[in-house]
Amino acid sequence: MLTLSAPAKINLTLEVLGKRADGYHEIRSVLQTITLCDRLTFAQDSRLTISSNLSEWNAGQSLVSKAVALLQNYTGTKHGASINVEKHIPLVAGLGGDSSDAATTLRALNGLWDLKLPNTRLLELAAQLGSDVSFFLYGGTALAEGRGEKLTPLPPLPHLWIMLVVPRIPPIPNKTARLYASLKPNHFTDGKITQRLVDTLKASKKFDNSLLFNTFENVAFTRFAELDTYRKHLIKLGAKDVHLAGSGPTLFTLLEGEAQARDLFTRCHNQGMETYLAETGEVIW
Repeated sequence: MLTLSAPAKINLTLEVLGKRADGYHEIRSVLQTITLCDRLTFAQDSRLTISSNLSEWNAGQSLVSKAVALLQNYTGTKHGASINVEKHIPLVAGLGGDSSDAATTLRALNGLWDLKLPNTRLLELAAQLGSDVSFFLYGGTALAEGRGEKLTPLPPLPHLWIMLVVPRIPPIPNKTARLYASLKPNHFTDGKITQRLVDTLKASKKFDNSLLFNTFENVAFTRFAELDTYRKHLIKLGAKDVHLAGSGPTLFTLLEGEAQARDLFTRCHNQGMETYLAETGEVIW
């Protein structure tokens, strides 16, 4: 039996450079894994069974089942497995939980089934599952380019606390696609915002919240009014910089001190918000 963590992520920057000929958008983003994690347990089995502690989580629609099928088809293995997904990362929240679970599944079954696929091959398979899956084979801090599958590991972000709030709003169908479709040419940037953060990390300069950027904020806070209501309320409660996590709806703020982070977490929790407290970290390799 094998138990592994599958960490969530936040986008410290997310720039869209333009639309590609293949229909995807060209992005440039600095990604960071955090200590909010799912826990996946794997065991050898003659059949394939996938279960979860969360009733709303659908194994058949998840990237976990797709990762298993991809590995089986690619290698021709007849092995099965018993997989349990203990969910702690909120669903469809912009934190990459499903992608992280899929990457963890690729790594775990590669070992459990003794497939001996090199990391380069796992990365190729991960890219077939989704734009974020490849990143979760790295973890830590990384630059993502292309549609998100081209990755360059970066020096780690200084230790920070992350307070996350998942707004209690109706599910947004095709959320990410709708946000991409809402972007106008003036929302496209040239990658220099992300490069500024990359240069800061490489030079070991002091990290500053002014380096954070997410172009989806140009449209999300106006297209989905509830998000802006939550953002303004968090600022009233003491959060200085509130940003959208990926395509949302999760909002986050970064804090340096534990006492300050726990105080803000308590205030938001006491207001009845779905709130999580995490830290930067969780390097996979």
